Amino acid sequence: MKLGNKFIKKKFDDIDERIDFMIEFCHTLQLENKELLLKIKGLEEEIDKKNETGKQFSEQEALIQNKMDGLLKKLNVFSNEGPDEYHSNV
Repeated sequence: MKLGNKFIKKKFDDIDERIDFMIEFCHTLQLENKELLLKIKGLEEEIDKKNETGKQFSEQEALIQNKMDGLLKKLNVFSNEGPDEYHSNV
């Protein structure tokens, strides 16, 4: 009968050890999960900044293109008119 009790005690000790390991492992996974969530948040913020920078670049590019178009129109008007006509418009 004592042999059965020792066997049962050993099994409970083994189960207790495994449960402790699983609890510790879960805590480790929870910490890793928090770190990954923070990393994801940081990466999302970087993406937002890059998107905003891209938007600003596109707006500047459009403004530059509009100014260039305006200058080209003035140049075309100047080249199609004689020099005397252009000075009289100024």
